[in-house]
Amino acid sequence: MPFPYASPEQIMRDRAEYARKGIARGRSVVVVQYADGILLVAPNPSKALHKISEIYDRIGFAAVGRYNEFETLRQAGIRYADVNGYNYNRKDVTARALANVYASQLGMIFTDSIKALEVEIVVAEVGETPDQDQIYRLTFDGSVFDEQGMAVIGGQSDTVATRLKERYRPGAPLSDALDAALTALTEPGGERPSAAQLEVAVLDRNREHRKFLRLSGPRLERLLTPPQPPETPPAPEAPEGGPKPPPTAPEGDIDTGSEPPL
Repeated sequence: MPFPYASPEQIMRDRAEYARKGIARGRSVVVVQYADGILLVAPNPSKALHKISEIYDRIGFAAVGRYNEFETLRQAGIRYADVNGYNYNRKDVTARALANVYASQLGMIFTDSIKALEVEIVVAEVGETPDQDQIYRLTFDGSVFDEQGMAVIGGQSDTVATRLKERYRPGAPLSDALDAALTALTEPGGERPSAAQLEVAVLDRNREHRKFLRLSGPRLERLLTPPQPPETPPAPEAPEGGPKPPPTAPEGDIDTGSEPPL
């Protein structure tokens, strides 16, 4: 019996729908710019399986979907960066070039393979100034999006992005950017994830050489705890029976040394 015929358009639609369903089951990841670099936040209680990683000196990687699939992409990106940095110059390794490599690989798999990769990734590079920061979002079919200021992948990304736009402010300090990211990741009326349930990292432009830094433990706890306003000490009370302050004359009775106004 011959195989039933399916048009190329139908095959591509089925692959795309299959990949979208798999990616939507993952928890969203938020990537935002802040005053000193780029912040990457992902709800992830696992301490061994990372959704956020370092690729090279100034480049970070975030992913949502099947772990084994995006881990293969991460390792391929590290090999590409190491080889090019060794053969040419470390500054020649850029997020734009890495995004093009990922886009070619994802697009080829989506077109030629029976099953598309159930992954969505972000490649971010921190520059010397905020204007030089780069954030690229790549989808399962190899499409590349040059994001400005922030990016959301996985889960209910449209809803999370809408909440993030309401709270995000360009040039915000790290604590404010983290607060905006957690607000976007938390459902209205829900409870925010604790430090143990989060995976947080930054690409800090002020660090020497390697810009990637994971935030965990007490450092993350301090960022999640809002600062308490200093307590104002109560005014001392005059002891009973002690000297009383001199009476204050009414404002109209004060002699200013000048003629009264006409």
